Amino acid sequence: MSAPASPVVRVLAQARFEAAGLLRHGEQLIVSMVLPLLALVGLALVPYPELAVGPFAGEDRVDVLAPGVLALAVMSTAFTGQAILLAFERRWGVLRLLGTTPLGRGGLLTAKSLSVLVVIAVQLAVVGAVAAVLGWRPDPAGILPALLAVVLGAVTFTALAACVGGALRAEATLAVANLVWVLLAAGGGVLLPAGTFPEPVASVVALLPSAALGDLLRAALVQGTLAWGPLLVLAVWGGLALALARRLLRWSD
Repeated sequence: MSAPASPVVRVLAQARFEAAGLLRHGEQLIVSMVLPLLALVGLALVPYPELAVGPFAGEDRVDVLAPGVLALAVMSTAFTGQAILLAFERRWGVLRLLGTTPLGRGGLLTAKSLSVLVVIAVQLAVVGAVAAVLGWRPDPAGILPALLAVVLGAVTFTALAACVGGALRAEATLAVANLVWVLLAAGGGVLLPAGTFPEPVASVVALLPSAALGDLLRAALVQGTLAWGPLLVLAVWGGLALALARRLLRWSD
């Protein structure tokens, strides 16, 4: 009789399964890829008020814009796509079957975060290539801080997705996830730095996980530095979301 698989092996096996499913889900992949690309090309080419404010004053528009679009891509896959997927998996009984395995809520969330990172890697490669064509030249010193931001952002938004998709009905999740995506993309400090908003709105926006991720990537890829304030904000959101997701995630309706 063979020994049971270790927790690490179980999580990695589930992550491979989840990643394969996400990459085969063409419709969601197109939406999560096309919308950030449209934002990148549209905002880079269409005249609009200057993005380079505050610490980014004097920087080229595409250099400030590209990190925000990368943050939007992370949010699209990790939050919107995962929330909707989780809700329908719960309706179809997939989570009920997973609940009979030793994976557990923590293992499932870890596996989903890892699978999201695989899809995000594809997104970042495509978005980065298009941004480079538009003239984006990221600071090489910021590559490692940017990778840290992407990993932390993926975990945080996947956990937030579990809070929504693991607790609400599928139809409600579909509406809420898309509405939150639109609101955060438009005014959540993702594409536009929080400093572009008037006070006291800017101070509130800076505390959102979307703004923290955008600011982390902008500081890393524009200035080559690690922004400790946004890192702390995103880490707090991630910790709270993981704790809440473990309580809210239901295996069935």
